[in-house]
Formats: sequence, structure tokens, C-alpha cells
Amino acid sequence: MELLSLAERPDLIGPMWSMPSPWPIFMTMDPIGDELFSRLPDVFAEFQFVALGDQGDVIAKVNSIPFVWDGTDDDLPISGWDGVQVRGFADQRAGRGPNAVSLLEARIVPGHLGSGMSAALLQAACARVAATGIRDLFGPVRPAAKAAEPRMPMVEYVNRIREDGLPTDGWIRTHVRLGARIVKVCPTSMAVPGSLAQWREWTGLPFDNSGPVDVPGAIAPVLVNVDQDCAVYVEPNVWLHHRLSSSSNDNGRSNGSALAAAG
Repeated sequence: MELLSLAERPDLIGPMWSMPSPWPIFMTMDPIGDELFSRLPDVFAEFQFVALGDQGDVIAKVNSIPFVWDGTDDDLPISGWDGVQVRGFADQRAGRGPNAVSLLEARIVPGHLGSGMSAALLQAACARVAATGIRDLFGPVRPAAKAAEPRMPMVEYVNRIREDGLPTDGWIRTHVRLGARIVKVCPTSMAVPGSLAQWREWTGLPFDNSGPVDVPGAIAPVLVNVDQDCAVYVEPNVWLHHRLSSSSNDNGRSNGSALAAAG
């Protein structure tokens, strides 16, 4: 797979944003994402990647952000997806040169799902990041399949493995097969607050009782407080770490040589 950065093809910004979204509506209401995610092409174009189909249309994308990492696991924010965006933009404003990159979203158009493209997309993204000279690639990974078990603690979910020793979750397993190390759970990776009226609009559910509510597409319950007329979704993710080696090809074509198992 060949990935092109938006620094190379700024004309693809519009088509990238026009890709069909697989996310439930409430997932697009995170205040941090609303403030920062849309600014990625303007500030970090070199780290936004798109793949084109035979007709020149965008068929996949990877959004990521560079940041400063002190080399320890503890330095990865427990606020995951939200926190690494806040840090990346703060580092950029302060003129601090990044030494790590975090994946934020990988998306494939529906017609290309189920073809092994996820692994190829991840490999190509690793190659593009390695070509910048950065050797540490992270991701606050969202295991979407956990939506079937929203009340299972994330730590327990992540520690479930198959007979071959690989994680049972498919997306985490894809990363691990390509050399990623499971670092830790980031328990507050995304927070989506809203009034009960907003949550009813987003989900079609009544939200008429206080307490945890299971919502389709959510990997943890939504916490409802009827007396305060509000609900909040706090999503846990999983920090994964790819230690990259130098890439022999800087155009996003990857045969896996850009990946090395992390310690």
C-alpha cells in the first residue's frame, strides 16, 4: 500500500474528511476532538496519511500527531486520545521538537474492509513515520469489539489471549503481530459529556434512570445522572508501542521491514 501525506497532497484534505464514518454519533462529540482533531491537517500535515484507490479516490486514512516523550511508560497520558492531542499541540506551540508519534485514527472505506487492508495500512503508516526519523510510534487503541462486553474491565479484556498466545481482540492482535507492545490501559482516553436531551438525540435511548447505561457502539457504559440532567461517556483505550527501525522506503510501501518488536 502507498500512503501519501497531506503535506504532499493538500488537495486530499477535503476527500479525507468526506470518508464515510463508522463511528456512533456520540463518538464525534468529544470536546477535545472537536477542538483539536480538525486542525491536524493544518498543523501536522506531514503526519496525516491517505491511501488512494484505482480511481484516485481516498480509500483509507491514518491520522497521527507527533509529541515529546520522555522515554518512560509513565509519561504516556492516562487521558490517551484526548491527552496526546493536547500534548502534541502544546509541544508544537512551545517549539519542542517531537521524538514520538501517536496514532489517532485509522479508517478504511467500507468496500475495502475485510481484505487484510488493516494490517497493510498499519505497516505503511509505520514506514511513513520511520521515514521521518522518529522511532517510537504509539497509539491509544480502541478495541471496537469490546462494545459487545461494555461492562468488562478493560484490563481484564486486554489480558484475554488465545491458545496461540495472541490477544483475542482482533485490532490489538493486528498490532501485536506487527511487533507492538501492550503498554497499559489509558482509562480516560475520551470523555463525552452532554445533557440528557443531547444523549437522547445521539442514541435514541430514553436515559430516564440514573446509573450506567449500555449504549450501542460504546465500549464502556454511559454514566447517567437524571437529577443533574446530564450523562458522560468515559472511554478507556489501550496504549500500544511500536519500536520502529529505519525504513528502506519512504513512500509508504512497507513489507514489514520498518517494524521491530518492542522490548
